[in-house]
Amino acid sequence: MKRFALIGAAGFIAPRHLKAIKANKGELVAAMDKFDSVGILDHYFPDAHFFTEQERFDRFIEKMKIEKKPINYLSVCTPNYLHDAHIRFGLRNHMDVICEKPIVLNPWNLDSLIEVEQETGKRVFTILQLRHHSDIRALKSRVDNESKTHFFEVDLVYITSRGRWYERSWKGDLEKSGGITTNIGVHFFDMLLWIFGKPTANEVEFHDYEKAKGVLYFNNAKVNWLLSINESDLPEVERQNGKRTFRCINIDGVPLEFSSGFEDLHNECYKAILNGEGFGISDVADTIQLIHDLRQNS
Repeated sequence: MKRFALIGAAGFIAPRHLKAIKANKGELVAAMDKFDSVGILDHYFPDAHFFTEQERFDRFIEKMKIEKKPINYLSVCTPNYLHDAHIRFGLRNHMDVICEKPIVLNPWNLDSLIEVEQETGKRVFTILQLRHHSDIRALKSRVDNESKTHFFEVDLVYITSRGRWYERSWKGDLEKSGGITTNIGVHFFDMLLWIFGKPTANEVEFHDYEKAKGVLYFNNAKVNWLLSINESDLPEVERQNGKRTFRCINIDGVPLEFSSGFEDLHNECYKAILNGEGFGISDVADTIQLIHDLRQNS
């Protein structure tokens, strides 16, 4: 049984990591968050130690090493701007790290993380769940088979409604989240690069805290993309059905709607990591560069 610690236990994404640890027969030994609204731990790991101060959490990790009860993995579920520091904390305490995306906000941070990996002999992994989605995997297979003979015209729309709290939180702060193209879009930009390869050019037509729109060019594709957290951008039929999220890709005018099938993707990511098949720094370098470039072009 692999032993885990987790930072960011009170956050939105933490339950998916807790579920994935449980599903893969791991043990959560300790969790940390400066906020103490972490009753979700009772559902998965009621015996986990919990800390609201980094210093005490750090001492507990050290105690486990001294008692020869090492923790194998640190799961990082904190705000984007803290990922780099928390990854370093995990590596330097002899833990492999599983970090929510984006792994960092700026591409130059990746080089220094690689150095810490080499110094410690530990690895950084990240959650790229769309690479495990069956419909997306099928699309990649199609593109791989046709990319030498076909140029793809693609429209990607991702709308996920958020309330007024969003702008007031760290997610609405460009310096902390990277903005909507990073906080919301990183999943989909990674997916596009995984399918079509490195982009040859990008254009940002519009960008503010709640909506962004642009075009990506690849050797074998042109992708028009739209990201929004504004409920008014949802298709009318989705609003009438009470839905608050809409994901759709049109390939050459044919829709690939993939709003379902997300329930167990974190479980699959953890399974791959524990089997030695997880995605690391080299797998996300191009995506981190792209989302940085999109911010600069906004």
